[in-house]
Amino acid sequence: MGGPLAGCRVIELAHIMAGPCAGMMLADMGADVIKVEKPAGDDTRRAVPPSVGGESAAFLMMNRNKRGLVLNLKHPGGRDALTRLLRDADVLIENYRKGTMEKLGLGYDTLREINPGLIYCALSGFGRTGPYAERGGFDLIAQGMSGLMSVTGEGPGRPPVKVGPPVSDITAGILAAMGIAAAYAHKLKTGEGQMIDTSLFEAGITQTFWQSAIALATGETPQPLGSAHPLNAPYQAFQTADGWINIGAANQANWERLTRLIEAPELMEDVRFQDNPGRMINREALEEILNAIFRQRTTADWLAALEAGGFPAGPVLSVNEMQRDPQTLARGMIVETEHATAGPTKALGPPVKFSATPAAVTRPAPLLGEHSREILAEAGYSASEIARMLEEGATAVARVPEPL
Repeated sequence: MGGPLAGCRVIELAHIMAGPCAGMMLADMGADVIKVEKPAGDDTRRAVPPSVGGESAAFLMMNRNKRGLVLNLKHPGGRDALTRLLRDADVLIENYRKGTMEKLGLGYDTLREINPGLIYCALSGFGRTGPYAERGGFDLIAQGMSGLMSVTGEGPGRPPVKVGPPVSDITAGILAAMGIAAAYAHKLKTGEGQMIDTSLFEAGITQTFWQSAIALATGETPQPLGSAHPLNAPYQAFQTADGWINIGAANQANWERLTRLIEAPELMEDVRFQDNPGRMINREALEEILNAIFRQRTTADWLAALEAGGFPAGPVLSVNEMQRDPQTLARGMIVETEHATAGPTKALGPPVKFSATPAAVTRPAPLLGEHSREILAEAGYSASEIARMLEEGATAVARVPEPL
């Protein structure tokens, strides 16, 4: 597999989302990611419905481009096999509770004695230090404690609302992949590995840059604003005759251009709306006026007029509409692979484009244990040793159907 990380060997000892997201990002960029699963498999395999050909759609989405190995880490043979793999690996990703890897004899201090160049990435709910280090974590909990849910929703006094996607999980995975790539660059220069520690909690906090800037500067508590922006107006969704449209008047020049394009020059003369501080103070009044204007025409009509005038605007698409959008398709954000049992399956494509070492999705998510024999053989196990491991329950292999 090509890509900028070709030649990098990653052992993914992670489940559900944040860790697998990090592994997926690295695999898309060419790393050889070996997904190590317990005999029962990653819990996402049971996250159904929906399923595709009997396979969890969620698992298929998060685990493409990886090879699959089953190891029973409660069995000495499984732990020995993992240790052997880690002797030559570049990266380990794990998202167990604090202390679990140490109990298995696979903590960072032990592993760096075996492999000084190992990059050990620990993903957790709250990080490996601090008063919450022992706690488990979930995206919902992280969204609540990071402040995200306090600024998401229709307005003050309404029930707290989580961001629809598991943004803390996904962001933690992206932060981990970024940290691993940086640590790998350091390793290529020095040969030294290191520990990387990030969390869902910090991932959620990272999403609050604007709101934290306001709170740190003023001491005031930011409130939910629906689709509106905390620093600029108008910068939000407005209702049209048949849907919704996002308007991005993020500066004075765009505001003045907007008033001309919607043929409402009187708004420029209104003292309430002449500059951004005034528009922010009077945002609700401005929103009412603009909604009345935008409801007079369809989304398509407004988009044609606004785009012709070079104004930043766009429709509010459903996920299905986004997946069919010509820009989504042109950017390769919907890809297809051939799965051993599910057949043709679609997934999201790599979001970062490289001119010289392009990322690609070339392999579907593995069956449980699909590559166990292959990977163990690469690690030096003989056929008889693998057979004994299978018999003892230290590993497992998938039954891959023969091609027709």
